Amino acid sequence: MQIYNTLTRKKEELIPIEPNHVKIYACGPTVYNYIHIGNARPICAFDVLRRYLKFRGYQVTYVQNFTDVDDKIIKKANEECVPASEIASRYIAEYKTDAHGLNVMDADVHPTVTNSMDLIIDIVQNLVDTGHAYPTSNGDVYFRTASFPEYGKLSGQPIEELQAGARIEVGDEKESPLDFAVWKAAKPGEPYWDSPWGKGRPGWHIECSAMSCHYLGKTFDLHCGGQDLIFPHHENEIAQSEAANGVPFAHYWMHNGYINIGNKKMSKSLGNFFTVREVAEKYGYEVIRYMMVQAHYRSPINYCKELLDACKASLERLYACRDTLDRAIGAANSGTVSPEAKEIFDKRRAQFITAMDDDLNTADGMTAIFELVRELNRMSADSTTPKEQLEAGAALFDELTGVMGLLYNRKAADAIPSEVLELVEQRKAARKVKDFAEADRLRDAIAALGYAVRETRQGTEITKTTD
Repeated sequence: MQIYNTLTRKKEELIPIEPNHVKIYACGPTVYNYIHIGNARPICAFDVLRRYLKFRGYQVTYVQNFTDVDDKIIKKANEECVPASEIASRYIAEYKTDAHGLNVMDADVHPTVTNSMDLIIDIVQNLVDTGHAYPTSNGDVYFRTASFPEYGKLSGQPIEELQAGARIEVGDEKESPLDFAVWKAAKPGEPYWDSPWGKGRPGWHIECSAMSCHYLGKTFDLHCGGQDLIFPHHENEIAQSEAANGVPFAHYWMHNGYINIGNKKMSKSLGNFFTVREVAEKYGYEVIRYMMVQAHYRSPINYCKELLDACKASLERLYACRDTLDRAIGAANSGTVSPEAKEIFDKRRAQFITAMDDDLNTADGMTAIFELVRELNRMSADSTTPKEQLEAGAALFDELTGVMGLLYNRKAADAIPSEVLELVEQRKAARKVKDFAEADRLRDAIAALGYAVRETRQGTEITKTTD
């Protein structure tokens, strides 16, 4: 599999450190509010990556953190007059509701900052002891960027340019404008932890270095996140991790593109965001999931009603194909998979793999799925297609859509009441003797009970129309 490595700015073959075992760290949310559509993109994109690697036979260890202490959490807690921990717990739970709604698998480990404090203090102490960080008189501890000559290698910005754009705030005791906090002295009313430098809490960047190292090792395979995290968050992670450990941090870096509204990045700070929850109330979670996978993860997505409507229609096509397959399988006679069908299935599977092996190209992967849909619809419409062939096609369809994390709302139909079934049989009899007026009356009676009935090539289709 080839992936675009932000660190080298080119596509590279993914070669795990341990054969057939890929270790991934993904930056998780700061939990002070509901996640918005922009937050959902990396969650879905890298969930597909994880599913695809498993589909290809890899073992995957996937770690995603929760930042559960932060200025924004503290601000929200003060506004509501509750502890910061209450805000964090509430929005971790809300995150999980949305993530599960989007069919995102739980990480193997979901570490939090507050449960990782010893790990964080240890790495800060390491940096201080080795001269890569320095404490100040007010209890802050800063990373000394001048001690890491490769600073800027991820973002591709020369250190001179970064220095030119940096400023020192009034009251800071930084040696350089580029130095960043790895430990922050506590302010009145803030949560704090005891440390060798006094009461305080971690800087934002150090938490990910500590947690990823603890759960995945000093060097691991792949670090994921949104494009907006490249600088300064991921740049700073690399600097402090490699300074502390003396070895490369992550071999590969994957970053997803923005979701834009009116050509501006969706963000809480700009106020131009829609939460996943509010969009799901109108369209359902799966339409949002589909929107994320129909585009290449590095391409921007321009969020709009028209796009959501198109995604909803495409998703309905997938469901219709699978439902048609079920009916066709139920009506088909036994037989064998034809050589032509086997060739079609092999071709579509190979097409899907080729697309996904090319830097997780889900857009082309969906093209392969829809070409399979067209062929499966043709097979379903042919009453001579053997049951085993339809089942083989359905299995491939389920496998490929499963990698994308789609069609997860497909459930067994509720048992159809005997009263409805009896009316359907009466309608069949009326149609057989060409009593179409009676057939229409029976159709209306069925509709009054909350069901729709229609004739297809595969037989009579009965669907529920009301809850």
